[in-house]
Amino acid sequence: MTSTPSVGALLRTWRERRGISQLELAGRADSSSRHISFVETGRSRPSKEMVLRLADHLDVPVRERNTLLLAAGYAPHYTQTPLDDPSLGALREGLERLLTGYEPYPALVVDATYDVVAANRGIAMLLDGLPEHLLVPPLNAMRITLHPQGLAPRIRNLGEWRGHLLARMERQIALSLSAPLRALYEEVSGYPVTGRPGEAGAGAEEAVPYIALPLLIEHDGHLLSFVSSIATFNTPTDVTVAELAVETLLPADAATAKYLRSP
Repeated sequence: MTSTPSVGALLRTWRERRGISQLELAGRADSSSRHISFVETGRSRPSKEMVLRLADHLDVPVRERNTLLLAAGYAPHYTQTPLDDPSLGALREGLERLLTGYEPYPALVVDATYDVVAANRGIAMLLDGLPEHLLVPPLNAMRITLHPQGLAPRIRNLGEWRGHLLARMERQIALSLSAPLRALYEEVSGYPVTGRPGEAGAGAEEAVPYIALPLLIEHDGHLLSFVSSIATFNTPTDVTVAELAVETLLPADAATAKYLRSP
């Protein structure tokens, strides 16, 4: 039988993952390195306030802060409200208004494992023609993008974009230690690459000085170029809300903007 890690062992894991010494953490948390050492070795049981303070300075995700509290013998501090709960009605309405207001440009909302919880008509346009098995809810943004039967064959700079997405997932795994996200990464990183190397700029009318790595994707015979932006909620106190991210695709050139605005 696998034993549950102690709060001290969990805190030590987070501290080492962040590359912070006991002395540095003690200074940040207004404590002493001796006390941090005692907590990590189990010689001292931290208060609920100390667990939350250390978690804050270690940038522990909200979900895992509850895990730390449970390991220390305390009740979870952060709620985890289903997104369809009536209490989150205002949040859902706000997200829908945001997505609709961003049209005709594509925008979507994903959770911690990139399952799509909301999307606008701009996203629906990009997904047009994909096989049904990839569109069965819950849609997964990473799976749809990188699957060889998904958007991957339409992405002109697939090698670069795939590398960007996988690197983003690796950073998130390092920050969250999420097993479900790791499983998704293992799946999508194993997909065969079906893009066409060397054609990233093919068909472009003129060179565009991109401000960031663009997503170059074909749609109905047109080459569209987007720059991605991601927004999350500031200081969330609910696990569900903390794990939501709004991703918007901004046209990276005038031709893409004109195409999207055309009737």
